Parts: sequence; structure tokens; C-alpha cells
Amino acid sequence: MPAPQPRLMSELAKNQFRSFAIRIPSDWKPNAGALAEMFNNAFATGERSAVPAPMPPALFLAASPNTLHVKTQKEMSRHFGDFIDGICGAICSAWARWQSLAILSGVQVNAVVAAGGVVTGPPLAPLILAEAPKGSQQEQKFSRAIATAISQGWQTYQATLTIPGLPLYPAFAAFPAPFAPPTPNVPVPVAALAQVPLSVSKSALKVAMIAALGDPRALHQLELFDAIAAAFADCFSVWQSTTMVTNLLASGPVPTFAPPAVPTGPVVGGSATMAPGGFA
Repeated sequence: MPAPQPRLMSELAKNQFRSFAIRIPSDWKPNAGALAEMFNNAFATGERSAVPAPMPPALFLAASPNTLHVKTQKEMSRHFGDFIDGICGAICSAWARWQSLAILSGVQVNAVVAAGGVVTGPPLAPLILAEAPKGSQQEQKFSRAIATAISQGWQTYQATLTIPGLPLYPAFAAFPAPFAPPTPNVPVPVAALAQVPLSVSKSALKVAMIAALGDPRALHQLELFDAIAAAFADCFSVWQSTTMVTNLLASGPVPTFAPPAVPTGPVVGGSATMAPGGFA
């Protein structure tokens, strides 16, 4: 399966962000008595009864119908919505690039069984940052924190991927030649490989994003990082079960081949390597 689609990841992230029901301004509280009267008198009647944007599609709630609060709600919803669209698009583009370049090599093959091997692919951070939002200094900081966390998490996850011993080459059980030529594997999902995906879980990614940002004063960072991490983890679960390991070409000797007495035999001490594009 191709890498996740930007629109899907973005909608997942936005839905998660909305679940926090953040009111804008977040520190505003209704006044009482004389203060309330002063506040109301500062605005015309129409300015005290503006219509807030509905959620969804808004990402924030207006703290009151005051025109300033409603305006801020709409501006913040647009700003964060554009950022989420942009960063999710960059992540999905980088993911697709990784998928087109990653390979699986060093796999050992004996008879029908393939085992071992390592997956290598490009780091995601430069690929994400090439397309990530950078319209303001804060966007740059958010983008870099997200790209760093996802890239480091993915590299850690990638290093754990290996074949646990799977029957990928049924023809190699009794091959009718002294040497088996390059033969593609029986496709299996990525989920069938041995792996440790903890580093790309929602909780691990969120913690890594917060650490990479290193700025506890950045507004709404916890909700933003939670939303991006949750969307990434959800997309990863689907990708893991639907993306197939293909075109893992194996070859090797058949030492017991000795016709006419022994016209077939198992491959022993063979090896397999995947060309780029095998994660399909």
C-alpha cells in the first residue's frame, strides 16, 4: 500500500486536536459586577453578539460571543489548520519517499524459509523539513521538532525490522537445478516481520516532540503534538498491516542436486535482497 494520504492524516490530527475543546482566549474569564459592565460598555451591541465558527470545522472554541474572541477563534483555527495540513503533507511525502528507496538485505534462505536481514532507508527529517511549514519562526520550531521526533523514532523502528523465519520460497524446498536463480518471495505484510514499534507509538512521539521543541511556553504545543503523534500512529497501524514486502529476490545453491538419482533438492545457504520499491 502507498504511504498514508495527507488528507487522511490531517483529518485524524484535526479531530484529535478538537477533542481538547480549547477556548480562545484560553485565559479569559467572565467578569462580574462593575468590571463586567465596563467590559460590555467597551463594545457596541453588535460586537457583543458575534457568531462563533462551529466546531468542526473550527479547531478552537470562542470564549464568548464578543467579536474580538470570535475573530481570534477563527484566525487561530485557520492558522493551526493550515499548519496541520502542511506538516501532515510533508510527513506523508517523506514517508512515500522512504518507501520508494528503502531496501531489505542480508536475508538468509534455507529451503523455503527466509530469516534475518536489515532494512535501510533515508532519514525522514530532511525529507519532512523540505516541505514542512516555515512561514513564521514558531512554525519553523514546530516543524523541526515534529520532523526530528518522527525521524528518530522511525530510524529506531527501522533498525528492529527483520524476518523472523517465514516460508517465503516454496519452490526452494525441492529445486530441480544445481543453483536457484533470483526468485521473488511470496508477499507478506510488514506486520509479519519481527519488529519493535514502540518508538513510533503516540506516547513516544509526543514526548520526543516536546523534548525536541524545548520550549514549555509555546502555546498549545501539547495539544498540537498529541494530535500529530496520534494521527501518525493511526496511519502507521494501517500501513503496517496493508503494505507488503515484495520483490525480495533470493538465490542459492542446491548442494544435494545429483540427477538422475537426486533430481531435486533444497536450497541451502542462499541469500535474498530487495531492490528499492519492494515495500508496496
